[in-house]
Amino acid sequence: MVDSWIIVPAAGTGRRFGGMIPKQYQSLAGKTVIEHTLERLLSVNEAIVVVAVHPEDTHWPRLPVFDHPRIRTVHGGKERADSVRLALECLSREAHADDWVLVHDVARPCVRALEIRHLISALGHHKVGGVLAVPISDTVKRVDNGANIAATEDRSRLWLAQTPQMFRYGLLSWSLKMAARQQWLPTDESAAVERLGHVPQVIEGSRDNIKITRREDLVIAEAILRYQHEAETGHGQIGYQPTGKM
Repeated sequence: MVDSWIIVPAAGTGRRFGGMIPKQYQSLAGKTVIEHTLERLLSVNEAIVVVAVHPEDTHWPRLPVFDHPRIRTVHGGKERADSVRLALECLSREAHADDWVLVHDVARPCVRALEIRHLISALGHHKVGGVLAVPISDTVKRVDNGANIAATEDRSRLWLAQTPQMFRYGLLSWSLKMAARQQWLPTDESAAVERLGHVPQVIEGSRDNIKITRREDLVIAEAILRYQHEAETGHGQIGYQPTGKM
């Protein structure tokens, strides 16, 4: 049976978020963002979760989840792609080329375990892999350097990529190594795979799988967690702590 692995790049310092504490360690509904994210991932299956953190991170070892038996820690790199590549390298003696690897943003704590399982099931026999994504509903404008509208894009074929993104270990490792050699920075794993001529598949996800980028996103994420909790239990509860079983 093919094994699977989960990688969580968490070495970012949160430049856009601002403040002294990186966004993954911000408080969200009674826990940190990273704790919510890891709870969701750990509930999906029995896969090992590799968390790539900044070499000078002092927050991560203080969290109870740091000692979870299925979590491993590695030092990440300057950029997301570097962190994922380094996490893949730490698995080189255990992972096989055909093993599936799921990469998930640490700042997406609202992902539903059900959607991740659907991604795994839908891509189980795919030759390349794919990503969770949602179709764009807003009108998209392309602008020039002066902020003038240059064109209105056809949104019928445009999707917003999310995570997890799921690819074979060998293919993903090679794709990110090639990107590093070419000094090219992919914004996600799919971009690296696409650059080598492969065609990943889109699996429709949910709009509540938001990425926390700015401070106001924390308020939105907490509302989503509350909504998910109420949908699961059938009632709301002030001061709840989501279980991560959605």
